[in-house]
Amino acid sequence: MVDIQWLIGGEAGYGIMTSGVVMGKIFTRLGHSVFDYVEYPSLIRGGHNAYYVRASSSPIHSQKKTVDILVALNRHTVAKHANELSDHGVIIYDQDFKIDDIKLPPHVVAIPTPLVQITRDQGVDKLMMNTVAIASSLALFYHDFSVYETILNDAFGRKGGDVAAKNIAVAKAGFDFILKNHNDAFKEKVVKQEQKDVIIGGAEAVALGAIRAGLKFAAIYPMTPVNTVMNVLAMHALTYNIVVKEPEDEIAGINMTIGASFTGVRSMCATSGGGFSLMTEGLGLASQTEVPIVIIEGMRPGPATGMPTWTDQGDLRFVLHAHQGDFPRIILAPGDVFEAFSMTLHAFNLADKYQLPVIVLVDKYLMEGHATLESEKLRTESQNYKIERGKILTDDEAEKETDYKRYHLVEDGISPRSIPGQKGGIALTGSDEHDEKGLYNEEAEVRIAMMNKRYKKLEMATPEIPKVNTYGADDKTLTIIAFGSTKLPVLDAMEVLKKEGITIRFLQILSISPFPAVEVTNILNNSTKTFVIEGNYSGQLEGLIKEHTGLSINNHFRKYDGRPFYFEEIVEEVKKLI
Repeated sequence: MVDIQWLIGGEAGYGIMTSGVVMGKIFTRLGHSVFDYVEYPSLIRGGHNAYYVRASSSPIHSQKKTVDILVALNRHTVAKHANELSDHGVIIYDQDFKIDDIKLPPHVVAIPTPLVQITRDQGVDKLMMNTVAIASSLALFYHDFSVYETILNDAFGRKGGDVAAKNIAVAKAGFDFILKNHNDAFKEKVVKQEQKDVIIGGAEAVALGAIRAGLKFAAIYPMTPVNTVMNVLAMHALTYNIVVKEPEDEIAGINMTIGASFTGVRSMCATSGGGFSLMTEGLGLASQTEVPIVIIEGMRPGPATGMPTWTDQGDLRFVLHAHQGDFPRIILAPGDVFEAFSMTLHAFNLADKYQLPVIVLVDKYLMEGHATLESEKLRTESQNYKIERGKILTDDEAEKETDYKRYHLVEDGISPRSIPGQKGGIALTGSDEHDEKGLYNEEAEVRIAMMNKRYKKLEMATPEIPKVNTYGADDKTLTIIAFGSTKLPVLDAMEVLKKEGITIRFLQILSISPFPAVEVTNILNNSTKTFVIEGNYSGQLEGLIKEHTGLSINNHFRKYDGRPFYFEEIVEEVKKLI
C-alpha cells in the first residue's frame, strides 16, 4: 500500500495554492485516493502558506500528521515543518539557502535542488520555481514525466504553444535533475492505477450543487471559507443564466436573496459566522414572510474576527438560535464533498417545498479541502435529482383566484404562493405578524394560528430530511458521535483501529434542525460507551444531544485551536477509552 503525504511551503505569492492543486491532480490521474488541505495566515499579503496533499492506493478521507515529502521554497519552511517529517522523509529545498543548523529527524534525506537556478537557465521568472519543485517531487515517486506534462498542456495550451512549452521545459529540467542525482532518495514508489475519480473541493461541490438545483440568483459578500463558492458561480454564470452579485455587505446580501426568491427564482447567499451575524435579521424576515432561501454558513473560529483562515465548529448553536423569537428553520450538516453536493441539491427543494430558510452548515476544513470522488457517483446523483418547486401558482391558477390569501391556513401549513405580476395573485407581504391575506394583525388567535402554521411546515418536512449516517459495528459497542467534516478523520481512524482488531461505531449527525432525537436515542442506548468529537470549546453537539434525548455522553474530545482533527489523535483517544 502506498500512503504519501506531500507538503509545499513558502511565502505567499509563490504559487503555493496552485502547486497544491496541481499535485492533487497528479495523484488523482495516477489513480490514487487524494485528500488535500491548505493552511495560511489571516494576512492580505505575505506570511507562511502550507499546502498538504495526501495520496494513497487505498481509500483515504483526511490528512495525516506526518509529512513524507517536504518542498521548501524558503528556509523558514524547513525550520517550521521539520518536526512533521516521517522517518523516511525527504526535503527538496533550494540550493541557495542553507539548512545545516536546522535539526532534522534521523534518516531524513535533504536534497539541495537548483530550483531558482533552473528558472534562470530556462530564461523564465523566478516565481516558476514552484513548477520545478512539483516536477522534482514527482521524480521521487514516479518516473514518467508525461502525467505532469499533460496537466501543463491542459493549463497553458490555450495561451499559446510558447507558454506551455516554457512551463514544460522548466518542469522537465527539475524532473531530470532528481532522476539523475537522487533517484533512490525516496523509497516509496507509486504504481499507476486506473483513474475512476475526480478531485473536487467542498466549496466547489456546494457551488455545483446549487447550479444543478437550478440556482438563478446568488448574493455573496466574500469571506473565508465561502469565497470559492462565489468564484465558481461567477465562472459559470453566463452558461447557466445566473445573476451573481457581490453586495456591499451581508445585510444587503440576505435581503437581495429574499427579494430575488420573492420574485420566484431559486436564490442563495453564503457567508461565515461574522457575516451570518449581520444576516440574522434577514433570516427572521425570510421565515415570517415564508420566502424560501438557502444560506451556506462556513464556520471558522470566533468570536469577532477570530481566526479568519482556520477551521472550527463553534457556530452550531448560533445558527440554531439566530434571530429573536421562535421560527422553523432546517439546518443540514454535510461531512464530505459528496454530501456537500447532494445536501445543497436537497436544500433548494426543501426551501421551496416548505417555504422556509434552509441553512447548509459547513466549515473551513470541508470547504477548502479537496478530495477524490467517484465521478460516476456524482453523475448519478445529478441525473437522479428532480427540481421540486412546491406550491407555486401557475398563471392560469392565479387568474382563477377570486380572493387570494397568501398565508391561507391550510392543513399542511404550506400556502400556495404567487409570483409578483400574476393576475389574481396580488398579495401583501411584511415583517409584522399578519392574517391570511398578509394584513398586519396582532390578535391572539391570529398569532397562535400563524405560529402553528409555520411550525407545521417543519413537521411536514421532517420525513424528507436526512437524519443520520452510521458506520462500523452494529452490535453494542463504543460509539463516536460527530457532525460536519469531523467525519473525515473519524473514518480514517476507524480503518486503522479495524486493522488492529478494534471495531467501533460512528454516528454522523446530518440534521441539526430538526434534530433526529429518535434515531440518536436508539443508537446511544445500544452503546457501551459514547464519545463525542467536535471542533469547539463548549461541547455544543454534546449539549444538543442531551437537550433532545435526555442522555448524557460518557466522553468527549474537543479541539478549538483552529486546526483540524488528525485520525492519529482519534485512534489514541479511542484506545484510552477501551
